[in-house]
Amino acid sequence: MNTSTDWIDHNGTLLPAGNPILTAGNRGFRYGDCLFETLLVKDGRIRLRNFHFDRLFHGIDRLQFKVPAFFTPEGLETSILELCKRNSHLALARVRLSIYRGDGGLYDPATLTPHYLIESWALSPPDIAFNENGLVVDIYPDGIKSCDGLANLKSSNFLLYVLAALYAKEHRLNDCLVLNSHQRIADSTIANLFYIKDRHLCTPPLSEGGVAGVMRRFLLASLPAAGFNAREQPVTAEDLLDADEVFLTNAIRGIRWVGSFRTSQYTGEFSRMIYNQLIKELA
Repeated sequence: MNTSTDWIDHNGTLLPAGNPILTAGNRGFRYGDCLFETLLVKDGRIRLRNFHFDRLFHGIDRLQFKVPAFFTPEGLETSILELCKRNSHLALARVRLSIYRGDGGLYDPATLTPHYLIESWALSPPDIAFNENGLVVDIYPDGIKSCDGLANLKSSNFLLYVLAALYAKEHRLNDCLVLNSHQRIADSTIANLFYIKDRHLCTPPLSEGGVAGVMRRFLLASLPAAGFNAREQPVTAEDLLDADEVFLTNAIRGIRWVGSFRTSQYTGEFSRMIYNQLIKELA
């Protein structure tokens, strides 16, 4: 994957990617007063576009931004695709859209109007393909996710996931699962969790504290019509140890199957079937 970008879009202005854009008083930097979306652009279109903007604008409302009339999904979509075109990334790209408050202290923000930053990185087909080798995952032991009204937002208050990702790297894991305050699984550092038992799919409900993933939402809406049984229910480590298969979902990779969790080993046969049927050709 190409990790460099030629241009970024900051509040509608194209700038060289290395340009500094934030001041020391920026609230996104100071307080994590920021939302973000990680989107896949494929053949000049944003995959799951409506789900992304539904989640984003729900978060914008929840964080009490004051949105001007011109700040719309359509305008952001145009800016995203124009940046991808400028960077020659329209064929296949990962895009990060950050929405943040401007300068100010905790009680005196200079403005509640959203600012935005768009970045793009080129991808190649293997970057979004079904993984050939199963992931090795375990549970992060040193922190928990709350189940409150902010838990489902995709915000820059990401410290728990940062530490869990560092733990995964230090312990030679591909990802870590994050527990909630009930000692049940909320999600992973960058994905939602599904497991399969006797051809039934289960995923934690959003009341368990996980981020409201767009691929998770797509699968829950699409699986029944495709002939798969899916339900939301609390998930424990014991459920995973007893599962037939486990997979993780996010907007970029779609589905990644898990090969092992602690003492349990899994195949990815059923997970691959779902990927091929519902995600592989998803526009």
